[in-house]
Amino acid sequence: MALPPRIALATRNAHKIRELTRICADWPVMLVTAENHDPAAFPDVDETGETYLDNAILKAAAVARSLGMPALSDDSGIEVDALGGGPGPRSAPYAAPDASDERNLAELIRAVRGIPAAGLTARYRCVAVFAEPGAKEVAHAEGICEGTLVTKPRGTDGFGYDPIFFYPPFGRTLAEAADRKSTVSHRGRAFRALRVFLLQGSILKPNS
Repeated sequence: MALPPRIALATRNAHKIRELTRICADWPVMLVTAENHDPAAFPDVDETGETYLDNAILKAAAVARSLGMPALSDDSGIEVDALGGGPGPRSAPYAAPDASDERNLAELIRAVRGIPAAGLTARYRCVAVFAEPGAKEVAHAEGICEGTLVTKPRGTDGFGYDPIFFYPPFGRTLAEAADRKSTVSHRGRAFRALRVFLLQGSILKPNS
């Protein structure tokens, strides 16, 4: 499958636009974003799905329909083993439905306070989706980044939970390693896998 000449990024999040633009820099396409196109054309989508895949499909389908072109989206979250894998798909509204990154970060630190460092294993998980307007099938791929949590934020270059997500091979948090983050991150891995699937023509049903 040849990649289409233009693909929309289904997000208004400036941090995510910057990160995805970096991750997809070698894709032979023009990325249409809320920063180089009319932002009003990128609808707000209620992430009501129960899984990462559900939410990613909702976002990609809505933007593909609105702009009349294929769209890329992702849904991701942090999974803390000591919290039973939570907050998971509820990572974005963890502290409250419209919580800021700072508030979510503070809530997660509060939730793991008192847990020994050895018990703070965690991972970032991302599901990336490609959807065409009106299509009943999508391409999707998953990426995982394993790490541990620290309880004092470190670094200022990341977003979300990056300041407390420690990546052992780097010896630092992802917020301290923005220049290398995309090479190992859950999002980078998911979108690189998605590109392979697309070039192979692997368009899948959402429940496949």
